Amino acid sequence: MMHTNDISTGAPTEPVHGLRQAQGERSLKLAQLDAQTWDLVVIGGGISGAGVAQQAARQGWRVLLIEQRDFAWGTSSRSSKLVHGGLRYLKEGDLKTTLHSVRERQRLMQEAPELIEPQSFLFSNCLGRKPGRWLFQTGLVLYDLMAGLSSHFWADLPTTQTLAPGLNPPRMRGALVFQDAKTDDARLVWRVLMQAQRDGAVLLNYVAAQGLKLDTGRVAGVTVQDALTGQAYTVRTKAVINATGAWADRLRQAVSGKPMLRPLRGSHLVLPFWRLPVAQAISLMHPKDGRPVFLYPWEGATLIGTTDLDHRAELDVEASITPQEVDYLIEAVNDQFPAAALRPVDVSACYAGVRPVVDDGKGAASQAARDHVVLDESGLITLTGGKLTTFRLMAQDALALAAPHVGQAFAKDDGVIFTPVGALNPRWSASVRHRLAARYGYRAGELSQHASEADLQTIAGTQTLWLELSVAAQFEAVVHLDDLLLRRTRLGILLPRGGLDHLARIRALCQPHLHWDNARWQSEIERYQALIAAHYQLPPSMLDQAP
Repeated sequence: MMHTNDISTGAPTEPVHGLRQAQGERSLKLAQLDAQTWDLVVIGGGISGAGVAQQAARQGWRVLLIEQRDFAWGTSSRSSKLVHGGLRYLKEGDLKTTLHSVRERQRLMQEAPELIEPQSFLFSNCLGRKPGRWLFQTGLVLYDLMAGLSSHFWADLPTTQTLAPGLNPPRMRGALVFQDAKTDDARLVWRVLMQAQRDGAVLLNYVAAQGLKLDTGRVAGVTVQDALTGQAYTVRTKAVINATGAWADRLRQAVSGKPMLRPLRGSHLVLPFWRLPVAQAISLMHPKDGRPVFLYPWEGATLIGTTDLDHRAELDVEASITPQEVDYLIEAVNDQFPAAALRPVDVSACYAGVRPVVDDGKGAASQAARDHVVLDESGLITLTGGKLTTFRLMAQDALALAAPHVGQAFAKDDGVIFTPVGALNPRWSASVRHRLAARYGYRAGELSQHASEADLQTIAGTQTLWLELSVAAQFEAVVHLDDLLLRRTRLGILLPRGGLDHLARIRALCQPHLHWDNARWQSEIERYQALIAAHYQLPPSMLDQAP
């Protein structure tokens, strides 16, 4: 006998009226929800869920992925944007996490070099500060060995000052330089989702899991609700993978799972590049508490991060940076670049995300283990913890647990994730072709074939092409303005005032595809303005400090 355990997910339950975006395609997907029995339902549209859907669909499983808000809405659009090996985990003795991360970093750079790009890091060596040169260099030797590289080197003081003009922490003697990588985290999620869909997965944002259906104590289905219409569906499935990140404990309540997560907040500052121009990523230990902090060039801006604090606020409310975190990050930068004399007024945007870290009982948040966990509780497979870099390995571990429920074999393999990018118009500049390949992968040629010269111009102060807005509106499941400006593009954190100064042209490009009338546009602008003010700008108490 089947029964339903209702679980509130915090997703909106009232219908959102007037949404006509891609209604035909969306309606076809919704019609499939209760028309068949799925091999696997994946709950969560961040990098973990995307990786699971891609790996399962590639092996021919019937896969449905649902996300209660937007794809990459949570942690996966608010990370530090680094695809790195976790050098600091060596200090904690976590060799396995570092080894897996380094190898996956190299793999991703080979498969999608246009999206996962190398980034040189510089760590200044200062007399009397930890870690000392030789200890840090020993760690870098091991780091390179794990990757099969020899990329780090010692830079004397003149070389350091050439590589990083203005870098001048107290008693600096030189620096160690090493290699890692960076990405656009939300676009990485989208690229993986594209691959999952290409292999047959059905993907729906703004569809929330409301409850699990149990049959003789085992998970046999999911009750879901379309947030746009309020319509409810009962989805039959052989297995469910809970890839909801920091929300994972909530879904586990239906199978009596004990809480295991320690949500940690990581906050970041975004500066206009001209205010702190750096060619190298600068890695440092905060002078106050010895925690790692970094700053580096990203998408035409300078990104500064990150904090690592217990997040005790309600998870369904977007995380926001605190005044203390702003001061903490600015203090770290001014220690390294004293002549910059950064102040809060220099910050053009902020963002904060909540990491799904497994509680290992350690007191310091920064020392909590970052390895992932997979567990099977009555057919609910939970995948949580881990890192952006290791999403493929995490997905394979979860699918290995799900396979007996599905009744199909799942063999871990090293198959390529990303379909190669085809040739693009040779008349376009190398930078434009690189940008299109990064954003759209194997679909780059198809989505840009009718691009005009104006479409391929960059938006001032960013590396974003105007074309990206119209493509997102037409093909990338945009439901709200923040989907477009915070995740499909990153204009909301790259431009002052969240990019509101460009709304007239954005509207002209996107309205033909979104089909929003004047009233809908106005309501979306008001909603977006409130969101930016509350969660992507300086805390209100700090705005008063502006001259």
